[in-house]
Amino acid sequence: MSRQEEFIAWTISEFRANHGQVGGPFAGAPLVLVHSRGAKTGLERVNPMMYLADAARYLVFASNGGADKNPAWYHNLLAHPSTVIEVGDERIHVAASELHDAERDRFYEEQASRFPGFGGYQRMTRRTIPVVALSPVDSDATNHASMTQPATATPSIDTTKH
Repeated sequence: MSRQEEFIAWTISEFRANHGQVGGPFAGAPLVLVHSRGAKTGLERVNPMMYLADAARYLVFASNGGADKNPAWYHNLLAHPSTVIEVGDERIHVAASELHDAERDRFYEEQASRFPGFGGYQRMTRRTIPVVALSPVDSDATNHASMTQPATATPSIDTTKH
């Protein structure tokens, strides 16, 4: 396991042990654990990420630290938009959809004003960093049987494997 993967695994463990609160570089930041299924591999992944609340939606930002490539979780959510997130001690069934144009710009600017690192990420890359809305859905209407055991998911920050 790489140092990044170890950090992500620690973050996930800390999140779950402390009702969604994490120390270190994420101290005080709103965090969500996003489950995704690999677009190519089909393997379940879990990624901790900062979010911006918008009414019932959770908005996440495919910043990838300002790299010129979108993160793997972004491609995974586009391929498999029906998934689960963890917020605090809750597991919520959601549908992922990408925001576009003025709506995307407004929410990205809001996130960058709250957490200036996001402004830096956008300046570091030529791509427009995608914003993904995770909208709660009726959990009875979706089948997430394979996503009910968080311990089986692979902590992942891999940006090359989908």
